[in-house]
Amino acid sequence: MGQVDAGVIPITDFQLALSVILVFITGLITAVLRLGLLKSLFWGTVRTFVQLTLIGYALNFIFNFNNLALIITIVVFMCGVASKTAVNQTLSVGKFPLVLGFVSLLASTFLVGTIVVALIIAPKPWYTARIVIPIFGMILGNSMNGISLAMDRLVSEVRSRVAEVESLLSFGATPWEAVRDCAKVALRAGMTPTINSLMVVGLVSLPGMMTGQILGGADPQQAVRYQIVVMLMITAAVAIGCLLLVMMYYKKVFTLDDALAASLLDTDGRKK
Repeated sequence: MGQVDAGVIPITDFQLALSVILVFITGLITAVLRLGLLKSLFWGTVRTFVQLTLIGYALNFIFNFNNLALIITIVVFMCGVASKTAVNQTLSVGKFPLVLGFVSLLASTFLVGTIVVALIIAPKPWYTARIVIPIFGMILGNSMNGISLAMDRLVSEVRSRVAEVESLLSFGATPWEAVRDCAKVALRAGMTPTINSLMVVGLVSLPGMMTGQILGGADPQQAVRYQIVVMLMITAAVAIGCLLLVMMYYKKVFTLDDALAASLLDTDGRKK
């Protein structure tokens, strides 16, 4: 039997260039079906190469410097980018308050990320950059999608239940009592993709972190342990992020007089 390489198999510049073949395949599909995605595909590919190449150099510096203040600054910046992206993904909710998305992501990321890094992985020092930044990045990427789904669903549910919500308000219900069922649906929508991932991990998919460690020569059993921690931390962060955002944002669908905001009404000729 041939010997299996146990370490990292390096990818040369030529091999990296060959990966563009995959983009050509995708481009061919979009062109034949006239999906109108060629321009986005082209710029997305260019940005992927440029952004990841630059971040590779930046991470080398950050990992060597390993300064706590710098790490916190980077994570806060990542939260800002993630919250802005979440806002852009939820066009149907109108003027999504950016600060609410930022606060919910920041709180859930630092809470869950600190528990994982300081108590579970416990590197020396605990704020080791090569551990903190990837962990917090994974939390943010998944939480961003979760809060986008939850927010979009909250507004759509309230819009579809205008009569029900107004009836509850007329009988003396508080704004929270009037939209509580809508909030539950929104939270389920935000958390469902993550819960589904828990159900099929290892059977249908081998997640990126686990695959990356195995490709890097790590023991599969250790890679599995890390992946379990990652899946559970993502689930907790998504749940906390969605809950915080829904609890902060539900009041935005009401006026100061506890009536539904005009932007949510679509009956009797009122503007949606």
